[in-house]
Amino acid sequence: MSDAAESFLSGPLLAGFVAAHTQVHLEVFVSDEPLDIVSEGYDAGIRLGEVIDRDMIAVPVSGDIRLVVVGAPSYFARHPKPKHPRDLVHHECINWHPTAKAPPYRWEFTEKGRDFSVDVRARVLTNDPALNLRLARAGAGLTLADVRARDDIARGALVPVLEEFSAPFPGFYLYYPQRRHASPALRALAGHVRRMRKDGRGGRRR
Repeated sequence: MSDAAESFLSGPLLAGFVAAHTQVHLEVFVSDEPLDIVSEGYDAGIRLGEVIDRDMIAVPVSGDIRLVVVGAPSYFARHPKPKHPRDLVHHECINWHPTAKAPPYRWEFTEKGRDFSVDVRARVLTNDPALNLRLARAGAGLTLADVRARDDIARGALVPVLEEFSAPFPGFYLYYPQRRHASPALRALAGHVRRMRKDGRGGRRR
């Protein structure tokens, strides 16, 4: 599963599953690199819904996700807040890519129902969203953040901007091949995820 997915699964979802199924042993591999779960021998994966192949069974884990641009008050003391995503080309940005060979992520926005992306100028480029948040907190530049920045925003350590251009999109799903017979452990995990989502607890961090 991806690093971002791990942040949604940490806490009650996986811990509750392990506690309820003491005979099951989990092996979890966290990576943002593209991974073929079938050829690599994994029973299932967790990815954003938009990148999962259509021939997979997909069970929602996190609900919709919304990415917002954030910066520290110290950064905005030196730079004016962007009023439109196109203004980002004039800002110091902290960007992300999944692997060293992958291109930097193009920041995605929505305006009047139309989706578009911006190729920001990356002052810093990493493969670690958590590091990007720490750098933004220190005033190094603007970055994209998900629910992991909620506490920083609440206490004023990070300030969101361009929120009106940030639309929610389908979040993370547990997925596995429909053509392969699911093991009892995988069926139990899928059922656990469905129950957690039904109870409103799936994908939430305490």
